[in-house]
Amino acid sequence: MTNRRQFLSLAAIGASAAALLGLRSRPAAAAEKFEYQLSDAAWRKKLSPAAYRTLRHEDTEYPGTSALNTEKRAGLYSCAGCDLPLYSSRAKYDSGTGWPSFWLPLKNAVATKTDYTLGLPRVEVHCRRCGGHLGHVFDDGPRPTGKRYCMNGVAMKFTPGKAV
Repeated sequence: MTNRRQFLSLAAIGASAAALLGLRSRPAAAAEKFEYQLSDAAWRKKLSPAAYRTLRHEDTEYPGTSALNTEKRAGLYSCAGCDLPLYSSRAKYDSGTGWPSFWLPLKNAVATKTDYTLGLPRVEVHCRRCGGHLGHVFDDGPRPTGKRYCMNGVAMKFTPGKAV
C-alpha cells in the first residue's frame, strides 16, 4: 500500500517528467523569428529524423555516435538546417566527452539562451540564422577562451577544405 509520502514523491516525479517532456516537445525557438524559416513539414522533409529531433526539438544524440567527433581534416562545420558556417576546424579539439567540441564559434554564427530542461540552468547554443539547437556551451574548455562548445554532430555537416 502506498503511503502519503510515497504518493507525494511519485506525484512530484511525474510532474517533473511531464514538465521536461513538455519542454522537449516544443519546437526549438518556437516563439522566436529567424531569417531562415521553414514549416514543420518542410523541416521534416529536409532533415534526417535524428537531425530533425535535435535541431527542431532540442534532442541530444548519444555520445560517441557522430562521425564528426573524430573528424581531423581542415574545413568548416555548418548548420545542417540552413548551411550557415558555424565552426572552423582550427577551433575543434578532443574534449573527451563523446561530442564534437570547439573552443570558439565563427563570428556571428551562433546565439545562446538559458536552458532549464534538466532543472538547472545551462547555456544552450543555437544557429543564429535558423534557430536550430546545436548543443550547449560550458566554462571548462581550453585556452584562449576557456569555453567548450559541446555540439551535436547530427546538427552539423562538415565540408573539408581550407579552415577559416
